[in-house]
Amino acid sequence: MNSIDLTPLYRNSVGFDRFASLINHTLNNDAAAPSYPPYNIEELEENRYAITIAVAGFTEQELDIQVEKGILTVRGKKSSTQEQKFLHRGIANRAFERKFNLADHIEITGADLANGLLAIQLKREIPEAMKPRSIAINQSATKPQETLEHHKDAANSSGENAA
Repeated sequence: MNSIDLTPLYRNSVGFDRFASLINHTLNNDAAAPSYPPYNIEELEENRYAITIAVAGFTEQELDIQVEKGILTVRGKKSSTQEQKFLHRGIANRAFERKFNLADHIEITGADLANGLLAIQLKREIPEAMKPRSIAINQSATKPQETLEHHKDAANSSGENAA
């Protein structure tokens, strides 16, 4: 079982524990990952992505797409009730489950099934509160120049009183 020690990253980072567990999970399960059905992950534009899965022979009713806790799960289950006699069977119609880990703020915007390909559209929607913004530096009630003038007046008045 492989594992990467990410302890040095935690010294200067907050909230990346999910990322660390994702890396370790991927390292441990990558060799056993199923290859069916094949899929592509594309970056269409900045902040827009698509996952395309080859699901030849499946209908919309036989496919299920769910998102829960940052994990996109696509399931396919054939509902064929009639027994068919194949001389050669090269198209796999077996049930499958494929999972994709989604980064924070990735939303599913749609899914289409055409020509045996299931295309799932995704978009990164960064909330306003998470976007970069400038922070104003608050000044004290008295401005620095007023403070200097106040000190000069106080020094002059104390010098006059001493004489």
